[in-house]
Amino acid sequence: MSSFFGEQAAANYLDGPPRKVPGYTSLLRMTAMLLAERAPSDARVLVLGAGGGLELKAFADMQPGWKFDGVDPSGPMLRLAESTVGAHANRVHLHEGYIDAAPDGPFDAASCILTLHFVPRDQRLETLTQIRRRLKPGAPFVAAHISFPQTEPERSLATARHIAFGSPDNTPPEQLAIAAQSIGTKLPVLAPEEEERLLAEAGFTGVSQFYAAFSFRGWVGYAQ
Repeated sequence: MSSFFGEQAAANYLDGPPRKVPGYTSLLRMTAMLLAERAPSDARVLVLGAGGGLELKAFADMQPGWKFDGVDPSGPMLRLAESTVGAHANRVHLHEGYIDAAPDGPFDAASCILTLHFVPRDQRLETLTQIRRRLKPGAPFVAAHISFPQTEPERSLATARHIAFGSPDNTPPEQLAIAAQSIGTKLPVLAPEEEERLLAEAGFTGVSQFYAAFSFRGWVGYAQ
């Protein structure tokens, strides 16, 4: 897994998820609610892919007693997160790197939002397993990212919708087609059923999908 977000990408990041991800604000609210179902009011929460700080700020706004460890491989994105969390900075510890840079915990809850679709297929199970190992038994984990069927014609249709939704209105069709083609070479997207299988294999039980919007899916599961 490599960082897709350098200085320029980080500078333009904050308006991206709300524009490109259907129901993004509601997704963060749902995630916090699902974590809070089992996490205590003074929970320690692991956030993998915390660069930018949007979910850290949203969770901290909703849960004033929670403390966070955020992990991201991009230094520029972590610096942006420091700015984004603002007054919550005293409750947030940031770590540059991948999941092996995260503290051992144990954590009361964890999330990974808009991140796992960057993790190569052969590293996905180990990443999920490392998250689960850092959680207390029964602790909730929420993952949400790009996931759609990998058979045709469903794959091409989902890709086209993903690009069209995230692009400005009146984008020329040829530009949309080029962007859609690049998805297949840049992102290791998995089918929803494979995502659920990997979550179970990593040691999460009670896995269920709670969010679906065009190319995006979200699941909640619980550490064994």
